[in-house]
Amino acid sequence: MLISVVIICVALVVFILKYVFSSSGPNPFETDTREPLKKMVHDRKEKNKVLKQGFVASKVPDNLDAIIIGSGIGGLGLAVLLAKVGKKVLVLEQHGRAGGCCHTFTEKGFEFDVGIHYIGDLLEHKPFRCMLDHLTNGQLQWEPLENPFDQVVLGPPENRRRYPIYSGRTRFPEELKKCFPGEEKAIDEYLKLVKKTMRGIWLLALLKTCPVPVAKFLIYTGLVKRLSFFFKMAPRSLTEVVNELTENKELRAVFTYIFGTYGNMPKDTSFSMHSLLVTHYLNGAWYPKGGASEIAYHMIPIIEKAGGAVLVRAPVNRILFNDAKEAYGVSVMKGQEEIHVHAPMVISNAGIFNTYQKLLPKELQAMPSIQEQLSMMKNGEGGLSVFLGLNGTKEELALKADNYWIFSENNFDELVENYLNGEREESAKSVPLLFVASPSAKDPTWEERSPGKSTLSLVSFAKYEWFEEWKDDKVTNRAPEYKELKQAFIDSILEVVMDVFPKITRDKIEYIDAGTPITNTHYIGAPKGEIYGADHGIARFSPELNATVRPQTPLKNLYLTGQDVFVCGFAGALAGALTCGSVILNRNLHLDAIALAKKTKLMNAKLKGE
Repeated sequence: MLISVVIICVALVVFILKYVFSSSGPNPFETDTREPLKKMVHDRKEKNKVLKQGFVASKVPDNLDAIIIGSGIGGLGLAVLLAKVGKKVLVLEQHGRAGGCCHTFTEKGFEFDVGIHYIGDLLEHKPFRCMLDHLTNGQLQWEPLENPFDQVVLGPPENRRRYPIYSGRTRFPEELKKCFPGEEKAIDEYLKLVKKTMRGIWLLALLKTCPVPVAKFLIYTGLVKRLSFFFKMAPRSLTEVVNELTENKELRAVFTYIFGTYGNMPKDTSFSMHSLLVTHYLNGAWYPKGGASEIAYHMIPIIEKAGGAVLVRAPVNRILFNDAKEAYGVSVMKGQEEIHVHAPMVISNAGIFNTYQKLLPKELQAMPSIQEQLSMMKNGEGGLSVFLGLNGTKEELALKADNYWIFSENNFDELVENYLNGEREESAKSVPLLFVASPSAKDPTWEERSPGKSTLSLVSFAKYEWFEEWKDDKVTNRAPEYKELKQAFIDSILEVVMDVFPKITRDKIEYIDAGTPITNTHYIGAPKGEIYGADHGIARFSPELNATVRPQTPLKNLYLTGQDVFVCGFAGALAGALTCGSVILNRNLHLDAIALAKKTKLMNAKLKGE
C-alpha cells in the first residue's frame, strides 16, 4: 500500500513539473521591445490624448480578439501581454481617464496620485522590474525612495516613538536590532520565517492554472502544505506568529505595521500575505518618475500598435451570453443608448463581485459554481483618503521621499477593532491608523512641473456603511450631513499630520479634500469602497479558495484578471494579469518573466564586458 502511494505521489510530481515547465503558446516576452528613452511628456493636454480617449462606437476596432473590462493595472497589464503576441484588445473604462488606481487627478494646480504610493522589488535584474520594462517598452522610469523608506510612529503626541524601517536584506534586520537590543533572536527568526513563507508562493499560481483535478488532489492529500511553506503558514494569523516570537509589544507593532497595505487587522491577517509584503520591500522602494499616470501612458500605445484601443467613459452594464452560456461581448451605455461590442473572449478586471453580481444575467448569477466562488470571498474594508495641496517646497516643509505609518498606540488589533466598530461620529474624531506620503517629494520631475508647491496623500480606512446613505447623491454635491462627517475625519487627521510634520501649518494649505468609500465606488467602481479588492483575511489564502477562484470562470470565454485573482496591490494585480495570461496563452508567463530577467542580466553583463 505504501509503495503504491509513493508511486502515485512521484507520478503526480512528475506531471506537475511537466505541466509547470511546458508551454505551447506564444511568449509575449520573447522579443526585447525596449526602446531608447524618449523625452518625458509633462504637458497635460498631450497626455490626455492617450489617457482620456472617450468611447464612441466608431472608435471600437474591428475583429477584436478580446474585450477587457476595467483599465486598472490588472486589465492594462494583460492587454499589453496579449498585444505583444498580436492580439487586438479593447479595454473599456467607466471612469473619465484610464489607469484605475494608477490614475492621477488635478485640483487647483496640484496633481495627486490615488493608489500608487511606493512599489518594491524593482532592482534592475529582478523579474518584476524586467517585466515592467517590457510592458512599457523601457519608457517607465523609477526613482528610489529614501532609506529608511518607512517610518513607524507609535503613541500619542506627548509620547511619540519613531522606528525607521530600512531596506536591504542585511540592513533591515541590523537597524531593527539597534532599536531593540536583546531581541536579536526574534528579529532573525521573523525574517527567516518571512523569507521561507514567500518562497512557497509558486504553488498559489500553480493552483490557479493547473487542471482542477490536480489542484484538488494536491489539496485533499495534504501535499499542498508539504510542497509549499506558504500554505503551511497561511492559516496562521500575523498576531499569533509574532506573539510567539517576542513579548515586546513595541517590536510586535513594528513587525506588523504594514498591515495597512492590505487592510486587515493583524489578528485577521494571514502571515503568508504579510510575508509577501515584507519581502516585496526588502530590496528597496521606488516611485514612478513623472507620477503614477506614467504607467498607463506608456502601456496604452503598445495596445494601440497591435490594433487595440483603451476607451474611457465606457461603463459596461452587462456581459453578453448566447444560449450555450458562452460570453461573446459586452453592452456599453452611451448616455441612454446601449451599444453592443462583440469579441470571442471577455476578461473582467472589475473584481469578482462586480463581475458576478452586476454584469451577469440573473440566471447565470444563480449557478451553483458562481455562488460557490462568491461565498468564499467577501468585500474588503473601505478606503479613506485625504489630499493636501501645500504652498512650499519639500525643503521648506521638511518633506522627504519616504512614508510615515502613524498609530495612536502599539495595540493595533484593539485600536482598529474599536475604531471600525464605533459610532461613525466618534470614530471620526480619532483615526488610529494613518499612512502619510508626499508624492511631490518622491518625484524628481515635480519641481519642474509645479515649482514652489508640494502635496501630501493620507490614507486610512473607514466603513462603507458610515457613508452609504449618501451613495446616490450627486458626487460633487452630496448632502450637508455627508460633508460634515467628511470634515470631521479631515480635521482629526489634519491634527495628527500637523503634529508629526510641524512645518505644515494651516496657512500652508491651499487645497484639502477627502475621498470616502462612496467616492471610491464612484471613481474606481469599488462595490463597498474598498481599495484592495476582495478581503485579504486568513480565509483568502486557503488552498481551496485559490484552486476555485481562478482566471477561468464557470462560464465559457469569460475570464478574471487583477487583484481578486491573485493578491492586492500593484504587484498583486499584475501577478493576476500574468496568471490570466498564462491560461489564455497556454504557457507559464511567471516562468517566462523569470527567464526574461536571466536573459536581461546576461545581456547586460556582456555589454559591460565589452
